[in-house]
Amino acid sequence: MEIKREDPLVRWLRIAGRCVRYLAIASVLFAVLAGLFLLYLRSQPLPQTDLNETTTIYGADSSVIATLYKGENRVFLPLNHIPKYVQNASIAIEDRKFYEHTGFDMTRIAGAAFNDIRTLSKAEGASTITMQLARNLYLSHDKTWSRKYKEALLTIQLELNYTKPQLLELYLNQIYYGHAAYGIQAAAKTYFGKNAADLDLAEASLLAGLPKGPKFFSPFRDEQAAKSRQRIVLNAMVAEGYLTRTQADAAFAEKLTFANPAAAQSKNIAPYFRDYVVKLARDKYGIEEDLVEHGGLKIYTSLDPHMQQKAEEAMKKYMPKDRPLQTALVAIEPQTGYIRAMVGGRDYAKSQYNRALALRQPGSSIKPVLYMAALENGYTPLTRIKSEPTVFTFGNHNETYTPHNFGDQYVNDYINMGQAIARSDNIYAVQTHMTIGPDKMVATAKRLGIDSPFTPLPSLALGSAPVMPLELTRAFATIADQGQKTEPLAITRIEDREGNVLVEAHPQTQQVVSKENAFILTHLMEKVFATGGTANRVSGQLHRPVAGKTGTTDYDAWLAGFTPQLATAVWVGYDDNRKLDEVADARLAAPIWASFMENALASTPPAIFSVPEGLVPAYVDPVSGKLAGPGSKTQELMYFMPGTAPTEYAPEPVPVKPLPAEEKKSFWDKWKFW
Repeated sequence: MEIKREDPLVRWLRIAGRCVRYLAIASVLFAVLAGLFLLYLRSQPLPQTDLNETTTIYGADSSVIATLYKGENRVFLPLNHIPKYVQNASIAIEDRKFYEHTGFDMTRIAGAAFNDIRTLSKAEGASTITMQLARNLYLSHDKTWSRKYKEALLTIQLELNYTKPQLLELYLNQIYYGHAAYGIQAAAKTYFGKNAADLDLAEASLLAGLPKGPKFFSPFRDEQAAKSRQRIVLNAMVAEGYLTRTQADAAFAEKLTFANPAAAQSKNIAPYFRDYVVKLARDKYGIEEDLVEHGGLKIYTSLDPHMQQKAEEAMKKYMPKDRPLQTALVAIEPQTGYIRAMVGGRDYAKSQYNRALALRQPGSSIKPVLYMAALENGYTPLTRIKSEPTVFTFGNHNETYTPHNFGDQYVNDYINMGQAIARSDNIYAVQTHMTIGPDKMVATAKRLGIDSPFTPLPSLALGSAPVMPLELTRAFATIADQGQKTEPLAITRIEDREGNVLVEAHPQTQQVVSKENAFILTHLMEKVFATGGTANRVSGQLHRPVAGKTGTTDYDAWLAGFTPQLATAVWVGYDDNRKLDEVADARLAAPIWASFMENALASTPPAIFSVPEGLVPAYVDPVSGKLAGPGSKTQELMYFMPGTAPTEYAPEPVPVKPLPAEEKKSFWDKWKFW
C-alpha cells in the first residue's frame, strides 16, 4: 500500500491559513473588546476637578484693584483669545503631533520605554499635551507604574470627551508657568505685565518653554537659561513649519522687558477695602468662600482708585512715624452711597484689622445728629442757651451729670445753635439733649444711618456711645444729600467666569429727614471751618464749600464732613485705647481730612449747597438774635423754616453823646495840661 506524504508547502499553507483565520478572529474580538472598552470609558464621567481661577476685583473705573487666589493664580482665557503664536509654540515644543494622534505619540512612547527598560528607571517621559492635562487635572506627579496606567486611561477619556481645540484650551489655561502663575493669562501678566492676547512671538516663545521646568527656565531666576530654552522653542517652530528661520532669529534677538512679580503683587490697592468686599460677598450676598477666593469671579466695586490714592497719601503725609497711632478714613458719594475710598489702618502688612469698621467714641462729631433732632423738635438756628458750668439731673434717682467745655472755657452768656456748633459747646449740647428728650437723638441717629446701639443718657450728646467711621460717614452723607439716606455700596456687580451676573446692586435712597432741616444744619456746620470754628486751622487748605464737625475725646480724634459731592470721616487714635499723647495727636484728623477732600476733588468743580425752596433767608444780628438793622455792628445770614424767622429788628445802638464845644480841647491844650 502506497502512503502519500502531504506536500510540506501545502501543510504550511494550511497552517498559515489557520493562523490567519485565528488572527482575524482574534483581531475582530480585540476590536470588539476595544470598542466596548472605549464605549465604556466614554460612558464614564471624568473625575470631578475644580480648576481654581483667580477672582478679580475691579474699581469704579474698571481697573484691577486686587486679585484673589489660593496658591494658583489663574484667569481662564478662551482659545480664540490666545494668540496663534502661543498655541503653535506650545504644540511645537510639547507635542508636535498633537493634531495627528489620539492622545499617545507611540513613537515617542516606544523610545521612552526602551530607555526606561535599559536604565531600569522610570525617568524618561514622552507625555503628550493630553497626557499632561490628565496628570495635572486628576493625578499626582509620582513616577509610578500605577500612576502611568491611570494616566493612560484618563488620557483616552479626555480624547473621547473633548475636541483637540478644547484640549488645547484646557492645557493652556491649566499648565504651570512658575511664580504661582497657572495658565497663559496669569503667565503673561506675571512675566510681562500684559494680557495674553497682546503677547508677541518673542514673548510667546519664551513662555512656551517654561512648563518644562519653571524653576530652571524662569527669566527672573536665570535669564540666560530662559533665552536658551526660548531658542529651542523657536527652532522647534521652524522645524514644524510655523515660522521661517528669519522670523525665529528676529524673535530671539528681540530685547524683552520683564515685569517684576513682587511689583505686580504690590499693585493691589486698598487692601482693607478688598477684605471688606470679600466679607460682603460671603456674608451679605451668600457666595461661598471658595468661590469668592478662587472661583474666577469678577467683582465690580464702587472704589475710586484716584481717591483711594489721595486718602493713602494724606495718611502718610500727616501721621507721625515716632508713635504707633492708627487711623481710618471712609469716603462716600452722598447721592449713590458708593464707597469711594476706605483706609483701615496705616500699614496692612503689619495689621489687617480694619479700623473703618471699628467702634470708637465719636465725641463732638456726633452732635449734628443731636441738632438734627433738635431742629425737628422746635429748635431754630437762633435758639439760645446760656453757656456756663451746669449740673444736669436725670433719671428716677436724681442722678447728676456735669459736662465740661474743652479747657473749661465758657462764654457765660447766651449763645445760639450756630455758635454752639462752631465752638463745640458741650453745655448747649447737653441742655438741648435733655430738653427735647434723649430718645429723640437715638431715633434720629437710627434714621440717619447709625445702626450701633445708642442708650438715651445725657452723655450721648457728647459722643459717649461708640460708632464706626463707616456709620458716621453714612450719617453725614445723608445730611449732605438733603436728608436722603442711601445704603453704602461697595459691590455693584459680581459675575462668574462665564459672565453670568450673580449680584447686581443699585443705589436705594429713602428720605429720612426733611431737606429743609438738612440744609439748615449744613449751613450751620459750615461755621466749623470759619473764624472761631474748631476746624478753622485747616480752612486755608480748602477751596470749596465744606461743612463738618470735629470730635475729640481723651482717646479719639475725629473730623467728619462733606461737600455736595463727597462725605468723609477721619478717625485717629490708638488700638490699645491709650490716651492721645499730645495735643497734636488730637489735631491730626483735621489736616488729613482737609488734604484728602481737596486733592480727591481737585478735578471736580466746587459746588455750593443748594437751598431748598420754601426756606426763609434772613440777616440776623447774632448778639440780639433779631433781624440785623442798619446799625448792627455784625450780621449773619441764616435760614429758617417758614414762621420761625425773627420778625423784629435789632435796636439801634445808643449814639455816643459828643462833648460840648467848649469842652473840646486841642492836642496842644492837652499836652500843655500834662
